[in-house]
Amino acid sequence: GGPPAERLALWLDGMDSATLTAMRHLDEIEAWSVRANTVMAPLSGRTPPTLRAVLTEWPLVSAPMAETLTGASRATIGRNLAWMEAKGLIREVTGQGRFRMWRVVS
Repeated sequence: GGPPAERLALWLDGMDSATLTAMRHLDEIEAWSVRANTVMAPLSGRTPPTLRAVLTEWPLVSAPMAETLTGASRATIGRNLAWMEAKGLIREVTGQGRFRMWRVVS
């Protein structure tokens, strides 16, 4: 409620805050991508950079999703996700044995 000018000012403040939060998140993702590129440099093949791009573009990634988006086999995705998790680049967030999801560690 309240006068339109007051409601507009509150809405604009909210949008400003949300924009700053989004920009901060994008900066963190960009920094993660640079760090991941450095850590993953010794890996060969096309899957590591493709998987890194998928994790940069999506907030949560499952193995089947990564398999579809990268075109790599389930075994290859599983090895790469395990390697990235061991290096501290990603974290499994579901805490399950099945239907697992990963996110980047900023």
